[in-house]
Order: sequence, then C-alpha cells, then structure tokens
Amino acid sequence: MKSIRTFILLASIAVFACPAVVAQELDVVYVPTREIVVDAMLKLADVKASDVVYDLGCGDGRIVIAAAQKYGAKGKGIDIDPKRIEEAKMNAAEADVQQLVEFEVGDLFEADVSEASVVTLYLLSTLNLRLKPMLLEQLEPGTRIVSHSFSMGDWEPDKTEFVDGATIYLWTVPEK
Repeated sequence: MKSIRTFILLASIAVFACPAVVAQELDVVYVPTREIVVDAMLKLADVKASDVVYDLGCGDGRIVIAAAQKYGAKGKGIDIDPKRIEEAKMNAAEADVQQLVEFEVGDLFEADVSEASVVTLYLLSTLNLRLKPMLLEQLEPGTRIVSHSFSMGDWEPDKTEFVDGATIYLWTVPEK
C-alpha cells in the first residue's frame, strides 16, 4: 500500500511540475503588439531596406514581417515558444516575405544578434536589463534598439514616444 501511495505522489508531482517548468521558461506571457504600435516602433527606429531587424521574443512574427513588407528589410525573430515560431513562419508565408525573414526557437540570452542593425523588444524591464550587457557587447555602435512599454533602467533612451496609450523607447548603441 505504501508503494502505491508513493507512486501516486511521484506521478502527481511529475504531472504538475512539468507545466511549472514550462511556465518558468516562458518569462513573458505572449501579448501581441498592436499594429499601430508596430508601425510606430519601426518608424521610430527609422527602418530602411538595408536594415536587419531582430525581434527578441517575436511571438507571431508581426514586427519582422511588417519590417519586410513595409521597408523591404530583412529580419529574424527568436522566441522560446515553438508554437509561436510555427505561427510566425505561417504568417511570413501568408505575407509572402519568407525570403526576407526567418524565425527560430531559441533562448534570447544565448542568441547571436551581432548582425542586427535594429533590435525590437516587448519584454519586461527585468528581461531588458538582463539583455542589455549582451546587446551592448554584440551590437555595433549605431544599432537601434526599440522597446514597447519597458525601459532599460538607468540607460536613458534617446527618444520616447507615446502611441495610442503605449510608450515606445529608442536607444542607439554607443561607441565602445
């Protein structure tokens, strides 16, 4: 009888622990950026066809897809959630920009973003602060970083705009 109770206890822990682990890996709940905010982010970053736009925590891919559609920019989206990446790939195909954009499942903190000329974020300030050293190390001076709603602590933005109730921040990577 004791072994059955132990088995049930261990099975219950396994069933209930797995979702907790997944929830911990997904540091931010997916909330899509509204189109008006996406447009404002890309405009604030002064995106051009020569840019490579990286979206960290890309969700359904709407920011890099919009950059490709509206500006002809190349883009890459990285997200830890495989479902969002599949959705992003389908959205890129539907928008007929799959030749300009790519999406991958990955950990933002382990990503190589060195080819980006623009980085977009819609992450919590705590995650932005964790990313900041990596961004400053990997990105070339002059690279633009745009964040929807969340700052980078004491790193003062070059510009702040308010669009339809949303705050958008822009930083430019300084000389090293």
